[in-house]
Amino acid sequence: MTITESATRTIKVDALARVEGEGALTVRVKGGVIKDVRFRIFEPPRFFEALLQGRMYSDAPDITARICGICPVAYLMGASQAMEKALGVDVGDAIRRTRRLMYCGEWIESHVLHAYLLHAPDFLGMEDALQIAKVHPDVVERALQLKKLGNRILEVVGGRAIHPVNTKVGGFYKAPRKAEVRELIAPLKQAVDDSLATVKLFAGLDFPDYEYDYTFVALHHDEDYAIERGRLISNRGLDIPVSAFEEHFDEEHVRHSNALHGVLKDGSGPYLVGPLARYALNYAQLSPLAKQAAAEAGLGTIVRNPFKSIIVRAVETLYACEEALKLAEAYEELDPPSTPIEIRAGRGHGCTEAPRGICWHRYDVDAEARIRSARIVPPTAQNQKQIERDLWGVVQANLHLPDEQLKWRCEQAIRNYDPCISCATHFLKLTVERE
Repeated sequence: MTITESATRTIKVDALARVEGEGALTVRVKGGVIKDVRFRIFEPPRFFEALLQGRMYSDAPDITARICGICPVAYLMGASQAMEKALGVDVGDAIRRTRRLMYCGEWIESHVLHAYLLHAPDFLGMEDALQIAKVHPDVVERALQLKKLGNRILEVVGGRAIHPVNTKVGGFYKAPRKAEVRELIAPLKQAVDDSLATVKLFAGLDFPDYEYDYTFVALHHDEDYAIERGRLISNRGLDIPVSAFEEHFDEEHVRHSNALHGVLKDGSGPYLVGPLARYALNYAQLSPLAKQAAAEAGLGTIVRNPFKSIIVRAVETLYACEEALKLAEAYEELDPPSTPIEIRAGRGHGCTEAPRGICWHRYDVDAEARIRSARIVPPTAQNQKQIERDLWGVVQANLHLPDEQLKWRCEQAIRNYDPCISCATHFLKLTVERE
């Protein structure tokens, strides 16, 4: 196909596989320069914050977990933390460590699902993981074993692999059995080896030449790679408690999308949450083995090519396997499994690192501990504006490509974010208007 400056190119994708949600992209080009990019999300609103009003504090974790079936622990933990802050509860180190073990299980299963089964086909020129299985069955088998282990951790600690039922504000309904936790040790040792192989595998992929000077935002904790606790920091000097989120961040409606766009209140532009941000801001807290694997994969201490997020996810999977192994080896049965709750009025904030970025909660409860107001800011909403900015740059760099290749590259750019707008987007129609 010959591309001319005056040509109008329309690329349609009836349903973008390997992400959730509904959306479209329209690009207007004049004189070989992009004049407008509109990434439209028309997934309908779900009104979870309104559904919470009038409910008891104890309902928040289980209700908000239904926002996502892939990363429910992010909502369980964020809502629990916020309620514990509102009610003046300190769960203690033993419960906190057990929660971290469960969260490692979510990181493992979610990162492996995305990287191997949803994102890797883009780099291999294949439609889906079934095609990969025909050519490299051992690779898909490794992925399934890793994901199975992540699910097993959720079952052992949380009581169920999808939407765990053993967690509550204050801790757990029932202490995970020590014998079952210790049974995770052997498969976790194998998972460390499989994760190392995963990093090496993805490091050998071919990556588009694209970088962006991101504003990275992530949780940070001096003692460990931040997952379930920390302060919010950025590479632009931000360093605030989770409770100060609304002083620095906001969401805005745009006419072309039902999805809210996360913004910095100082007007400095979009910001990025997720693996690249965590890696850049918390590299020092990675394990020695994870640092070594990253270096051997050709990564520096900061990665600005979003397509290489697949390698960073693999490094984080390795870290999560190591961390889960350490926590499983040290686990002693919780006694008691939860901390008593005293009913009172208050405001609380919670924030954890979902596999795709920070998930922030704020709740106000009355004297009966009923929810009077709620606000939840999921990671994909925070990344929406940056996704649009990346699409602008990716399209500009690839206008020379034929329709099908340009469509593929745009879809690949969206999948860099492991978007979840359901959590996320189906990419239905791309229109390039050339004037």
